[in-house]
Amino acid sequence: MSVVQNNSEKSKWYLPGIFTGLGITMKHLIVNLFNKKDMVTINYPEQKYEYSARFKGNHVLTVKKDGSLRCTACMLCATNCPADCITIKAAEHNDPTVEKFPISYEIDILRCVFCGFCEEACPVDAIRMGPEWQTPALAGSNFIYDINHLAYRSTLKGGIQTCVDDEERHKAGI
Repeated sequence: MSVVQNNSEKSKWYLPGIFTGLGITMKHLIVNLFNKKDMVTINYPEQKYEYSARFKGNHVLTVKKDGSLRCTACMLCATNCPADCITIKAAEHNDPTVEKFPISYEIDILRCVFCGFCEEACPVDAIRMGPEWQTPALAGSNFIYDINHLAYRSTLKGGIQTCVDDEERHKAGI
């Protein structure tokens, strides 16, 4: 492998490189100051950027058709989470056909890296990354989302139903 080196006297000094970079920055500043209509910015609170349908935002717990949680408390999402931000406490269900269910499901959004591994690990389509991305709050304790916020918040309009039906899953042996 050959390495090309620039051995000129000009390349040994760092000041010409710094002044070249400052010149480029000043050129962009002047151009943007006098051509504001050509700038690619939006006025944020009044105008909002539309993300694509594939955008992965805040977490959502899906619900069944009867309104109960789809989650079976299998702990795969918490195990697969690299940030260790998901906490699940499980309990036995009264229904003998259901093995267990989460009595507590919490996600610490400040620790979450929004990687989507929890969504990929879930075998029953219980957790998804939703379209919401704005999470304003004043205190850090408001960023620990529980079951009520993840599945039944008002912006979800009653929860997001899963596309996988229980009868279809049982017929397929899942």
